Amino acid sequence: MKFGPVPLGEAEGGILAHSLRREGLSLKKGEVLTRAHLDALADADFTDVVIARLEAGDIGEDEAAARLAAAVCGENIRVDHAFTGRANLFAQCAGVLMAPPAFVDAINAVDEQITLATLPPFRTLVEGEMIATVKVIPFAVPDHLVAATIAAASGARLAVAAFAPLRIAVISTLLPGLKPSTVDKTLRVMAERIAPAGAQIIHDMRVAHASAPLAAAIEAVRGEADLIIVFGASAITDRRDVIPAALLSAGGRIEQFGMPVDPGNLLLIGEIDGKPFLGAPGCARSPKENGFDWVLHRMLARLPVTSADIRRMGAGGLLMEIVSRPQPRLGANEHTDNRDA
Repeated sequence: MKFGPVPLGEAEGGILAHSLRREGLSLKKGEVLTRAHLDALADADFTDVVIARLEAGDIGEDEAAARLAAAVCGENIRVDHAFTGRANLFAQCAGVLMAPPAFVDAINAVDEQITLATLPPFRTLVEGEMIATVKVIPFAVPDHLVAATIAAASGARLAVAAFAPLRIAVISTLLPGLKPSTVDKTLRVMAERIAPAGAQIIHDMRVAHASAPLAAAIEAVRGEADLIIVFGASAITDRRDVIPAALLSAGGRIEQFGMPVDPGNLLLIGEIDGKPFLGAPGCARSPKENGFDWVLHRMLARLPVTSADIRRMGAGGLLMEIVSRPQPRLGANEHTDNRDA
């Protein structure tokens, strides 16, 4: 692509590089200059103008953006018509964004002229939300550069993992100091959390905070529930504590205890009968975002959550302080263990 100032007499058919405004004259960046445009520029005392002009093998910015957007568009995503070198991508349903960083990085590494920007991976989405944009920086790029960028994607795609209407069993363990109103509020908060996904709570069970009655409750709901969540009257502090012990006793398996997200450190994930199981941290009783949400949203989209997935959540895992924490974070020289996180 040629770019630079040219005399008005040589500018016809060129793409205007910068918007021009004078009294009685307004030309926008990106306009293809016609003879009428040039006459108006001459009348406004312009003698030259900065233009871009495509050469053999070049593709205009809109076509280039449209090609790449189509190449990276996966399941449950639509692409808007490209305009000014930009093609925006939108979620066609509520769900979780699948945007592998290595995939996005590979596209952006090809050349500075072609870019892809997305929302953060695993971001929770509503239908119609913009999730990514392809932007071609100059007015045109070589055909081979577009082909190389598409090839760099290696067949991967952006996608939205749609939420599924899961049936959820919530089991709350009880101790003398735990108010029934606290358990009721926890259930209301949980119902609000899962409502956007179309999931529903099909069981609300309340049992003593001991492994045997909790294991019996897990056994009772395992056949009907797609996901079992246990809110303990006391936070889990060890793999041998009440909630993990009950899961193992019922025939389940522990995948991971603890996560590098705060609030949310004391989360337990496991499975039973091939279905996910969550031992909720104390902060999950609050409606504010915490590590429990990050895992729950993936499970609501039927995405597997492994120990490796959890351990990769540390970068960005320090979340905002929440007032419901029994011990707020203290300064560097003060001590706290935040055992209900």
